[in-house]
Amino acid sequence: MESWTARPPQALPGHGPALRLFDTASGLVRATQPGPTARMYVCGITPYDATHMGHAATYVAFDLVNRYWRDLGHEVHYVQNVTDVDDPLLERAVATGRDWRELARAETALFGQDMAALGVLPPRNYVGAVESIGAVVRWIERLRSHGAVYRLGNDLYFDTRAAPSFGRVSGLDASEMLATFAERGGDPDRPGKRSPLDCVLWLAERPDEPAWDTPLGHGRPGWHIECTAIALDHLGAAFDVQGGGSDLAFPHHEMCSAQAHAATDRTPFAGHYVHTGMVGFDGEKMSKSRGNLVFVSRLRAAGVEPTAIRLALLGHGYRQDWEWTDADLAAAQSRVARWRAALAVGEPAADGDGGPATRAGDSTDHTEGPADCALLAGVRERLADDLDAPGALEIVDRWADRVLANDAPVGAGTGLAEPIASAALVGRALDTLLGVDLL
Repeated sequence: MESWTARPPQALPGHGPALRLFDTASGLVRATQPGPTARMYVCGITPYDATHMGHAATYVAFDLVNRYWRDLGHEVHYVQNVTDVDDPLLERAVATGRDWRELARAETALFGQDMAALGVLPPRNYVGAVESIGAVVRWIERLRSHGAVYRLGNDLYFDTRAAPSFGRVSGLDASEMLATFAERGGDPDRPGKRSPLDCVLWLAERPDEPAWDTPLGHGRPGWHIECTAIALDHLGAAFDVQGGGSDLAFPHHEMCSAQAHAATDRTPFAGHYVHTGMVGFDGEKMSKSRGNLVFVSRLRAAGVEPTAIRLALLGHGYRQDWEWTDADLAAAQSRVARWRAALAVGEPAADGDGGPATRAGDSTDHTEGPADCALLAGVRERLADDLDAPGALEIVDRWADRVLANDAPVGAGTGLAEPIASAALVGRALDTLLGVDLL
């Protein structure tokens, strides 16, 4: 599957501390410890509707992880799936009278356009469920060889008892898991299951639904095994970060982790399980089922600058639940205007004619001074501390306020008692670390 494109981040001098992230499985903020290549899997969309702010908040948050690791000098192997065959997609196709494949293609393309507009760096591997059926079959057969699969009717189920780690990602007790499983696509009451929490791996063909001929029979994959197979095929076990919204912690990430544990001789699936908060609107969680959605594409079509949308998202801690409001967007638009005004002040003139020596934010031969280094260190420290994007924005706010209050070029030789970081450095830092391109 073809991903979107984005301009690579600019290089910055030095680097910050190790990235620390909250791990749902341990309940702790812990340092990530990637090797030369940092490996991250973030669960993608089921493409039956456009990208809403809940989606955008998640992918912008993990874009910060990607950018920060790159700034530390790591290569980043980022993998994202697209669930381009599943019940919600098929149900929407029937309800709207569209071919499910055409619906999936159209919404996947729109999602990519939204991500590109928001400055989200694309994954190295962007993989659909349909193109991964062969991989899914291989991993189900691997699980079967480990005694972790049983047949119920013509469907195949994962036996959660085959994974002693089951339950450690979400930390829910049995009653909480049962209730959540029923709410989020599970079938705990199906007769004949060995455990109510066992999940379907392979769904035998249903009338008027797509199916594929495989050694497992004529059918299609279950949801959880899709991500397990794609992640293991492209990243291997024990990769650094498994990411997604907090509603994926159980059952999705719990099941993926348990399946991988059972299939790889109890090797951990991921080092960190990182989850973003839910975004609400009009007093409820923003979701397709409720219909209370604010779409990125509609805001863009209405003329809202994507940079302002991204800044509105970055104004909230990634783990917190919050509600999208018009005031959020207005504040972000004001911030964009203020930062642009500060960047436009530019560098001190090089030729004595009073004009800026360079376009603010250009990557030139600018030599960083103490004020540059202090601002850059401050932004990096905030991001390294569990992606404190609001704290990073406040640092840039204070810089912009000082620049505009002085109403003069910044940098060495301005005569100010306390030097101010240069526009060139700030522009590069915004672009590289926060994905905010104001030029």
